Amino acid sequence: MIEVVEYDPVWAATFQQLAARYAAALVSVPVVAIEHVGSTSIPGLAAKPVIDIDVVVESAHLAAAIEAMERIGFTSQGVMGIDERWALRAPAGFVRTNTYVIVDGCLALRNHLGVRNVLRADGGLRDRYGALKQALAAQTDDLEQYVEGKSALLAEILAKAGLTIDELLAIEAANRAG
Repeated sequence: MIEVVEYDPVWAATFQQLAARYAAALVSVPVVAIEHVGSTSIPGLAAKPVIDIDVVVESAHLAAAIEAMERIGFTSQGVMGIDERWALRAPAGFVRTNTYVIVDGCLALRNHLGVRNVLRADGGLRDRYGALKQALAAQTDDLEQYVEGKSALLAEILAKAGLTIDELLAIEAANRAG
């Protein structure tokens, strides 16, 4: 079952707690930013109750950032088909999170920030996206169908964020491969 729930303001506080924990683990790594991304980062948006976090670093610091996160129990899962974005699996008993170490300025980061920033700024588009997510979750338990069902609206959101057609096609191809 795909669980999409109404927005919970606790998500922002949970992100702050996780960001502090990550920052402490990454104290010896030059981190550009720790970003709350994904649907839980958008006030008012229905979401899967999973906190998405991007640990943003320059490419020269990727290995050090991944190692620092592994020291606090995360397991690297590699790029999983998304260039310049390393997925990390949280340790058992940890908050539900999708945590990534991601290269500053890369397409995956611009995708995450573009969706977040557009939906934070455009309440009508946010509400359309939330309603679509809830409808899709009610219609299917298949994650691929759920993702596919959101593709057209996500392309509209990302175009509004300024991504080019080539970038949109690259994101769509990566999402279908993943």
